[in-house]
Amino acid sequence: MKRYLKNYLILAKLTLHIRMKQYFKVDEWKIIEEGFDPHYNKVAESVFSLGNGRMGQRANFEEAYSGDTLQGNYVAGVYYPDKTRVGWWKNGYPEYFAKVLNAANWIGIDVKIGDEQLDLAKCQVLSFRRELNMQDGYLKRNFHAKTPSGKEIAVEAIRFCSMADDECGAISYTISALNFDSHVTFTPYIDGDIANKDSNYNEKFWDEVSKQISSDKGCVQLRTKMTGFEVATAMKIQLLQDGKPMPFESTPIQKEKFIAAELTLQVQKGRPVSLVKYAANLSSQNHDAADLSAMALERVESVSKKGFDTMLAEQAAAWADKWKQNDIIIEGDAAAQQGIRFNIFQLNQTYTGEDDRLNIGPKGFTGEKYGGSTYWDTEAYCVPFYLATADAKVARNLLLYRYKQLGKAIDNAKLLGFKDGAALYPMVTMDGTECHNEWEITFEEIHRNGAIAYAIFNYARYTGDESYLADYGLEVLIAISRFWAQRITWSAAKGQYVMLGVTGPNEYENNVNNNWYTSTMAVWCLKFTLAVIEKVKAADVSKYNALVSKVAFNEEKETAMFTDIITKMYLPKDEQLGIFLQQDGYLDKEQILVKDLPAAERPLVQKWSWDRILRSVFIKQADVLQGLYFFEDDHDLETIRRNYDFYEPRTVHESSLSPCVHSILACKLGDIDRAYEFYLRTSRLDIDDYNNDTEDGCHITSMAGTWMSVVEGFGGMRVRDDMLSFNPLLPHKWEAFSFQVGFRGALLKIRVSKEGLKIENTSKQHVKVRVNGEGHGINGDGELIINISK
Repeated sequence: MKRYLKNYLILAKLTLHIRMKQYFKVDEWKIIEEGFDPHYNKVAESVFSLGNGRMGQRANFEEAYSGDTLQGNYVAGVYYPDKTRVGWWKNGYPEYFAKVLNAANWIGIDVKIGDEQLDLAKCQVLSFRRELNMQDGYLKRNFHAKTPSGKEIAVEAIRFCSMADDECGAISYTISALNFDSHVTFTPYIDGDIANKDSNYNEKFWDEVSKQISSDKGCVQLRTKMTGFEVATAMKIQLLQDGKPMPFESTPIQKEKFIAAELTLQVQKGRPVSLVKYAANLSSQNHDAADLSAMALERVESVSKKGFDTMLAEQAAAWADKWKQNDIIIEGDAAAQQGIRFNIFQLNQTYTGEDDRLNIGPKGFTGEKYGGSTYWDTEAYCVPFYLATADAKVARNLLLYRYKQLGKAIDNAKLLGFKDGAALYPMVTMDGTECHNEWEITFEEIHRNGAIAYAIFNYARYTGDESYLADYGLEVLIAISRFWAQRITWSAAKGQYVMLGVTGPNEYENNVNNNWYTSTMAVWCLKFTLAVIEKVKAADVSKYNALVSKVAFNEEKETAMFTDIITKMYLPKDEQLGIFLQQDGYLDKEQILVKDLPAAERPLVQKWSWDRILRSVFIKQADVLQGLYFFEDDHDLETIRRNYDFYEPRTVHESSLSPCVHSILACKLGDIDRAYEFYLRTSRLDIDDYNNDTEDGCHITSMAGTWMSVVEGFGGMRVRDDMLSFNPLLPHKWEAFSFQVGFRGALLKIRVSKEGLKIENTSKQHVKVRVNGEGHGINGDGELIINISK
């Protein structure tokens, strides 16, 4: 019986996952949930999340819900150093794991129908529809429910985090009595007595500073323990019927870290009543802590005078501007179109680039997993998106974020025994301090340093802004190169330098020797540093000399060491197969392919022991192929093909960062079918819950990889010789696709169709491009049309 039950549960879980693939409706501008299934509620909460760069929230219900849910409201840059929890301590181990905090819940509106609380877990849900309008930037939910006593009610809830007033949000919550006349009680509230689900010691991270409540507005001000951030969350409420304000009286309620206003009114069948709730989150990062509550109350008063409809119109206008800059249009494939727009939507509401103290957490404002902190994902995946779709200052701010943390990167390296100004940037951070709590990542996944350097290269190559190299970039590059020079080991047996005890991008391998990607990154960093030294010296020798003095750089000695490592670094490869070896001993593993794995055993991370994973051949994400993506110009097409054909069949793609790299490389190899398959996977990763983990939050940083799959993959866009180059491919299912990029002051609209390629230069300046290797010039307000159908 137990065996039967176990098999039944496995089958049921697999059936649920298969059904999840078709759960949300396909629509080019919306994500739509038709019907309510509580099994998928946490996934839906992630997918329907909202944000505006300053704050964000999961799509929790406004009214009470006693079913399975993950509450989440977040304020950018506010975090808590949760004490690390490990089985044993090691020297150099991070003392804490920085976590973006679950902040005060400002969306709450308890509703009672007579004496019955409205709770969809306890009501009969007769109809339900939730939609995320990505075009205009709001979330709408409609449902028809029957209470246990038989009262039927229709609800429409619309809310958004304002792009125009980026510390504010608003909710319109409308109820209609369908078969009764009775009293209804609204209790809008702010609840700061909340916790993070991922708290290591079940600790609550907020202390109350103050609170106040009147009949129609109130505020709670909280302070984080240890870090001392303060956030004031204020609300203002209005009651409307037939679009006109209704007078009301309310009863103020106060508890620890909690305020509410309870108001009861008589409702009549067929006459809707709306409660409008305006909210503001103000942080001591941006305002004086002593003034926060007063300013938050002023802010909600100000937006309430605009009114909900005006705010919603401003929201639509702000999003129209964003879509004008970075929309991608796919013709003939609604699922692909929905996927890319969802990814771009989430990126835009997570990070605006206005504040160089902020960065892009892997989950953005959609969940707590990964602490909401900064990873190497930003440099490897997000920088290209912002370079092409936003003002150059946005990507520059992402680089400055790392430059300002250079001192702490040097301190991190010191903790591990490095010296003389060597820097190891953290794997996970909020303020520059390493706070990842897994030793094989903290100590070994050092390739992250290479991503920081590559972003500097990428920025200078794309923008042409070489002043950044002299002002900030070279200082970072010298510190990173000093790390690599100390991290390698001379092998007398090989007569070469080796890189021992590392973890590459494939985190299903730990503590390996000579990971090809890590060693290749190290060599490239040293080469790039030497090149930038010469460039800065030639451009401004006095500035170079000042930097040499600042960082005590011994040019003769250190550059000689860098050069020696470059020429003598061991990079593993297999001559017979013609491939680069992921690491020493990789071919000693049993060479099983992913296609031979039973579906019931995936994802491996959820089904296999860690020991079994480490001993297996299976690859979590692009490792060697990540290096071939970065350095494709260093390798001929057949070398890339051999490595792709060897490693991709062994890759389980259980990292969200994996499919996009494979899609781009498949495009380069002309394998349009595989490229399309990987594009769909990366673009719909969260919508379709591919890896059974969307309930924890969406994969925000990998969403930039989705954009890369279209622009760098199908569009074939590269920067070569200070100009944009295109080698486009059109997936078989698509009639056409188009995207827009900015490049050094020019704004280009690119459309690829079955007929050919069209590039419109919508700026005034002349621009040079290459298409399939041929150079072309496009005058300001001009266009280029090339037939590529053959």
